[in-house]
Amino acid sequence: MIDVLVSSPLLTLLVVLALGSLLGTVPFGPVRFGASGALFVGLAVGALDPRLGEGLGLVQSLGLALFVYTVGLAAGNGFFRDLRRQLPLMAGSVVILVAAAAVTVALGGGLGIASAIQAGIFTGSLTSTPALAAATEAAGGSQEPAVGYALSYPVGVTLTIVAVTIVVSRAWRAKHDPEPVARKGLVDISVEVQHAGPLRDVPGFDDDSVRFSYLSRDGHTRVVTDDEQLRTGDQVVVVGPAPAVARATEHLGHRVDQHLAHDRSVVDFRRFLVSDPRVAGRTIGEMDVPGRFGGIVTRVRRGDLDLLASDDFVLELGDRVRVIVPRGHIPDVSALFGDSERKVSEVDALSLGFGLVVGLLVGLVTIPLPGGSSFALGAAAGPLVVGMVLGRLERTGPIVWGLPQPANLTIRQLGLLLFLSATGLASGQAFAAQAFTGLGLRIVLTAAVVVVVSAVLFVGMGRLVGVSSARVAGGLAGFVGQPAILSYANDRTTDERIDGGYAAVFALGIIVKIVLAPVVVGF
Repeated sequence: MIDVLVSSPLLTLLVVLALGSLLGTVPFGPVRFGASGALFVGLAVGALDPRLGEGLGLVQSLGLALFVYTVGLAAGNGFFRDLRRQLPLMAGSVVILVAAAAVTVALGGGLGIASAIQAGIFTGSLTSTPALAAATEAAGGSQEPAVGYALSYPVGVTLTIVAVTIVVSRAWRAKHDPEPVARKGLVDISVEVQHAGPLRDVPGFDDDSVRFSYLSRDGHTRVVTDDEQLRTGDQVVVVGPAPAVARATEHLGHRVDQHLAHDRSVVDFRRFLVSDPRVAGRTIGEMDVPGRFGGIVTRVRRGDLDLLASDDFVLELGDRVRVIVPRGHIPDVSALFGDSERKVSEVDALSLGFGLVVGLLVGLVTIPLPGGSSFALGAAAGPLVVGMVLGRLERTGPIVWGLPQPANLTIRQLGLLLFLSATGLASGQAFAAQAFTGLGLRIVLTAAVVVVVSAVLFVGMGRLVGVSSARVAGGLAGFVGQPAILSYANDRTTDERIDGGYAAVFALGIIVKIVLAPVVVGF
């Protein structure tokens, strides 16, 4: 059987991927390993024969690049929007990385572990392959850092998953982190106007915290306009988060039981799928639905989230926009947005390929450091950074950088499983050789202490600077640098701040680890 696997590396990789996915569904107490199950199965299979882990570098790099690039695309908008809010988290992560290096040196030296292996423990417990490369170069090509890395890597993944499980299950007050869109929820109610006046005077109109759709006046129903002068006895539909709708209702009058949207004889509503690339990356205001069709966009369904529409809301492929419009214009609105399931399921190979090329080229840029060492962002941080920038841009001329969310998540999961399967297979031999020796146990103990101390400091720092548990969980995944942990955190809760925290810390963490790894070797 081993010879069959050796003769077919693709078969081996897919066996590990499948069995790892199966292992990831098995609960170990409150923990399910999810995609990281592929790492542990890969370690076990790779330990059977050294030939099983050979020649997998390309697969590792490809899987990692696909994963981090799609994460960057998804998180780019939120990252740049919240950059000022995330600066304390980023600065704190640098301080904690220095502390983690100091703990590694102090404890490793006390346990009689060579400095080169200490560097491997530091890079492995924080799962940074680029930093391992820097440590190996600083150690003169010795394989000692790889031994420390192979034994510490599973420790870093496992303990951080446990830490993330604890963090995401304990929400705390975050004074500098607004509530996520995922938790707001939207309601729509019909309100009878008792206080006449301009629609613009209603609380929530100016800051786009509520939207208005239907207007019924003197027995006739139509779509409301922004410059509407409301009269006593009018009825309007108010859409938004429950607290904002309640404030608007109190200002206008009182709620009525008969919902205007139930009568679809004159004004109708439908969700239209954004599948036309010419629409993606443009704002709702640019679509000019009121001017062209006498309608209004009230909501956008993105993935599992229902978002309140506003004129500056940027549309993405795969969004479902809810439009209230006179019945006769339904086909015209459908043509505007595309409304094609088949079209939106297609991935634009040009934008995906070009974005990855730019990301990998950025990752190849090498910056010299004092002492003769150097660092590069590599296949991990390069595509992430470029993905974040392109995710923020949304489009450049005719090129739409974003991917439909289902396609993004599919590519992301595939890339992650490829990376973890290949990494496990490549590290299996080194893991097995030292796992149950005295040195191996000392390495595992040191790695466990480094991870626990880092996680405690990171969580404490996050609470101190006033960010949410979700952002701390994502930041911790980025701090450790393991995409499986990010995937696990997203499986536990729906909150866009997780990806934002990961994106904020991940690339910065790689740079700092690359700088610190040779320093650890030098002690």
